[in-house]
Amino acid sequence: MSSHATDQARVIPLRPVAAAAAPAPDAAASPPSGAGEPREPLWRHLVGDVLRRERLAQERTLKDVAEAARISMPYLSELERGRKEASSEVLAAAARALGLGLADLLALSHGELTRLGRTHTRRAPIGQERPGLGRGGSGSYEARLLAA
Repeated sequence: MSSHATDQARVIPLRPVAAAAAPAPDAAASPPSGAGEPREPLWRHLVGDVLRRERLAQERTLKDVAEAARISMPYLSELERGRKEASSEVLAAAARALGLGLADLLALSHGELTRLGRTHTRRAPIGQERPGLGRGGSGSYEARLLAA
């Protein structure tokens, strides 16, 4: 004595259906048209852009840099496209292969973040400004990022 209703699995959604249609968190830094405030760029995208820009400026191939860094060519490609979060060891190896130190790579990435961040600064809701960080405050961009 069985019915078809008991053979069906009960599905419990983990998130609302509307949220499932939203773009993935690692999507491009700019929101879809008509959306609110643009999102800040992801660190892996910034680092990848710097790696690619430096490699191309030296007119070197992915294969050449990957071999010098002792990482696989597909992995270096994924790093340059911002699809992978690399460890500090891998970033240091890629930087060394390009004649940079890890500090140089991070400084270049920070400079890019600062440049892009000027258009992405957040403001605290009215009445919730923090001293030096709110509207018209004199806090640095880095401090605003940490406070956000």
